[in-house]
Amino acid sequence: MTTLVNALSVDVEDYYHVAAFDKVIQRNQWPTFESRVGRNTRVLLDIFDQHQVKATFFILGWCAERDPALVKEIAKRGHEVASHGYSHQLIYSQSPDEFRVETKKSKDLLEDIISKPVKGYRAASYSITKKSLWALDILSEAGFEYDSSIFPVLHDRYGIADSPETIYKIKTAQGNSLIEFPMSVAKLGSVKIPVCGGGYFRLFPYALTKMGLNSINRRTAQPFVFYLHPWEIDPDQPRISASLFSRFRHYNNLDLCEARLIKLLQDFKFTTMANTLAHYPPDKMHADFSFTQ
Repeated sequence: MTTLVNALSVDVEDYYHVAAFDKVIQRNQWPTFESRVGRNTRVLLDIFDQHQVKATFFILGWCAERDPALVKEIAKRGHEVASHGYSHQLIYSQSPDEFRVETKKSKDLLEDIISKPVKGYRAASYSITKKSLWALDILSEAGFEYDSSIFPVLHDRYGIADSPETIYKIKTAQGNSLIEFPMSVAKLGSVKIPVCGGGYFRLFPYALTKMGLNSINRRTAQPFVFYLHPWEIDPDQPRISASLFSRFRHYNNLDLCEARLIKLLQDFKFTTMANTLAHYPPDKMHADFSFTQ
């Protein structure tokens, strides 16, 4: 077992919020679906309590607005509350003004509920790409201290393949600063393999995930970030009529995910994103990385 303490995170959204279902579910239809995010998130909270683990919960503002008691419970049970935006829109599909308004709305909402500053942000579907780097200035100006939205891989929906793989400080286009805790990738030769959670955790065998995460700790001598959605431990959720690929990616191995998560908590040490960053050695951080260079 590794002795490094890694970052555990949960993207708090419901099963009908995922970007893969955008073509078949309109946002104005969301209130018509059965909400399961409260129940599923509380299952995760109980699992974390049983293993004496604290996590960062990146909470969708739309969910927080409808269930502030859930947000309060997350904070009361000692976890970090962070922002997952408001309406789960891909940032590069929004204008800067739209993103600014939604980002402030969600941050203010969460801070009003927990009466504490919200320091962290994660974009819907990791949608800070080279098309939406302007969002980093908006996040900094809004008072966020760190972001965890940039995936250093090639993907059809997200990713900046040539971005740093370990924690770094970004110097934005307008001269602001923001710490980036990137989504973690393992390496097979020169090939980057996403092994840090979500669908990768469900679709890949657990042995591959464990090997990849261990390799990140050994290769970089730094913590990785792991993420999960509450709906991923809910095999009984309603089925959405979507494309075969979307249904495979969303529903495959839901029945295995909770047991895998428990195994993960036994095999690795975890804490919140904020705690990880607070104990991160400054000399290991790539300072003032700029995407504009």
